[in-house]
Amino acid sequence: MAERRRSLRTRITAAATLVVTGALLLGALAFYGILSVSVRDAAVRGAETRAEQLAARIEAEGPEVLADLDDDIAQLLDDDGRTVAASEEADRGALPEADDASVATYDGEPVLVVREDLDEGTLLLAASVEDDQSTLGTVAVLLIVAVVAVVALVAAVTWWVVGRALRPVDRIRGEVDDITADRLDRRVAVPPSGDEIAALASTMNGMLERLDASATAQRRFVSDASHELRSPLATIRQHAELAQLHPEATSVRDLAEVVHEEGLRMQDLVDALLLLTRLDEKAVLRQEPVDVDDLALAEVKRLRAAGTVVDASGIHAARVRGDAHLLGRLLRNLADNAARHARSGVAIAVDERDGQVLLTVDDDGAGVPPAERERVFERFVRLDEARARDAGGSGLGLAIVRAIAEAEGGSVRVEDSPLGGARFAVTLPAAP
Repeated sequence: MAERRRSLRTRITAAATLVVTGALLLGALAFYGILSVSVRDAAVRGAETRAEQLAARIEAEGPEVLADLDDDIAQLLDDDGRTVAASEEADRGALPEADDASVATYDGEPVLVVREDLDEGTLLLAASVEDDQSTLGTVAVLLIVAVVAVVALVAAVTWWVVGRALRPVDRIRGEVDDITADRLDRRVAVPPSGDEIAALASTMNGMLERLDASATAQRRFVSDASHELRSPLATIRQHAELAQLHPEATSVRDLAEVVHEEGLRMQDLVDALLLLTRLDEKAVLRQEPVDVDDLALAEVKRLRAAGTVVDASGIHAARVRGDAHLLGRLLRNLADNAARHARSGVAIAVDERDGQVLLTVDDDGAGVPPAERERVFERFVRLDEARARDAGGSGLGLAIVRAIAEAEGGSVRVEDSPLGGARFAVTLPAAP
């Protein structure tokens, strides 16, 4: 991790240095180009002005004025290109002719040659640009030094700043690395800066809280599942040991009934656990048209056959797209839960409105206290432990209801029932 962090630090520094270098080079080149053009234009204007002055003197005083010049390099040519007169500095050879101002070398010195046409002949004037070129050379050296210095400074500052910025990340990494499965209660220190690093630490703590809650729930789930499975196994073992010790007091029929009853209880528990695992893993569910009213009427018929009074007047036609088997399991769990807690009767209703199917199951029992209405959907939770065990409940029925409802894109909630007990209301998207 430290090596990757150093690599990130290097990449950021290199990228910043590259951007700054490119920007400085472009700026330096633009500045040097503008300065060169400005210096050349100034030299050309000066040479042309001086050439015009000399041309005016020649027109007024004659070609002899060139001989009196000490510092100017000037030559007067006739129409055939022969030198008619020249200054003292221009007696080392002919100056190059050009239509526009151009830089040439004369007597080993860079000069700017300009041309001025006269009535009789042509005046050539060469202005030295050695000082201009020296100045431009000095500016170029200074620009190079400045660019290198600024780039080095930017690289050093970027390296230091990125290292300082990544130091809290390294600290968070170290703290998280020390958190093991048995120490999920530990949290990362959140810096008071309020920046992205603090947000990262807060996000990390949120993840640790979720992992801690998940691990705690998993341990509780395993413990509860083990207890639930141990109970029927202990019952079977006790009856088997009793049959071994006192075969005359235990009939094979009684033992078979106990084994069969407890085996069914274990099978229901294992099936429920497998179903919850499948739903937790987001398994792909079948999507087919399902008439919820038909499922509700089937549960009404089953409950009435078992002797439960059921009001089915609220069942109306409603259709969803989903897994018919799972939706049937949802309805059965709610119906069994209502029948188990009802004093005298149960009511089942189905209705479709505004693109939603609302399924309600009411009982006239003791109801569910508001503080417990979320907890009843947790796994292995019983509000009345003794009665649930006597009725064969495992504490997974309502957990399965919520898992199926959410898997089908809906939700479930607990409310007060008009009958005086609890109402379980399931909302599902209606079929288009």
